Amino acid sequence: MLRPLSSLCLNPDVKVKLVRAGFQFTADLLYVRPLQLRQDCGVSQQEAEEVLQVVRWCSTDVGGGACLTALELLQKEEEFRSIVTFSAQLDNILRGGLPVGKTTEVCGVPGVGKTQLCLQLAVDVQVPQCFGGVGGQVIFVDTEGSFLLQRVVDMAAAVVRHCSLLTEDNEQRVAMTTFSVESILADIFLVRCHDYVELLAELHLLPDFLQDRPRVRLLVIDSVAFPFRRFNDLSQRTRLLHGLGQRLNAIAAQHNVAVVTTNHMTTRLRGSQSHLVPALGESWGHASTIRLLLHWKGLRRLAAIFKSPGHSNANVQFQINSDGFRDADQPEQPHSKQTHADQSASSLKSSSS
Repeated sequence: MLRPLSSLCLNPDVKVKLVRAGFQFTADLLYVRPLQLRQDCGVSQQEAEEVLQVVRWCSTDVGGGACLTALELLQKEEEFRSIVTFSAQLDNILRGGLPVGKTTEVCGVPGVGKTQLCLQLAVDVQVPQCFGGVGGQVIFVDTEGSFLLQRVVDMAAAVVRHCSLLTEDNEQRVAMTTFSVESILADIFLVRCHDYVELLAELHLLPDFLQDRPRVRLLVIDSVAFPFRRFNDLSQRTRLLHGLGQRLNAIAAQHNVAVVTTNHMTTRLRGSQSHLVPALGESWGHASTIRLLLHWKGLRRLAAIFKSPGHSNANVQFQINSDGFRDADQPEQPHSKQTHADQSASSLKSSSS
């Protein structure tokens, strides 16, 4: 079925230029290069790349180029497991963890645990499938210089140690022969971006990188806000963020990757009172499928779902300890010998059963 370009989420001025140049349907642009589109339509390089990215996404099964039944879409989603956070309570309200194939934004003030959660996910995504994990690789885009190698080593050692305690059958014993701190570090592809130009360039090259590495199941950008913190032209920033959001959603859907971004908080006035809200504006708030808010309540760290089409709003308590991102310590029950490590990975057990 031919899809008209007028139905796409594009800048109205760009749509007019496309129609005037003779392009009416997405099929008309499938084999057009950015340079040709610039010359034919008089659009900028960024606008040409954005148009072609949206067209390619709409031509895939998820984007709408082919007709799928609801059952086929469900089977496609169930083909890949969610990525556990090692906080059983957070995994529970997320119905298993962060979903593969969708985008999740983690917001919060400095020091609350956003980067710690990202580092934890970079390790957790590599848990072998026989233990209920995804068994994938990760691309970690660091825009703030906050990637701490020793912290990753500590988290990896804790996860390897925990999986070794869960080993029960021969398949799991075989998996543990290659699941180590060294193998985890080898499957983390680290990219350092210093500004928004480098970030957009990396995302432009990312589809080819993913094509050659089909085991990648997680893309982390920590953070999205930092490269866009100083922009005099707010309309340009909005347009760039709009294209960035569309590209991240396309990457998640086309390559079956969980995309996780972090965002800062900023102050907004409402009447005579000020409130902390996620940075980058309201339009950016619609870019991700799920938004998590990490925040303080006194001395307690809380994680809240405050935007999701498939989850109810909920708050859970968590902590950051030497092993990584975990459930908050609970008072020990009488006659209970269950350790905190056992509690934190209950979602792994239920996934593998």
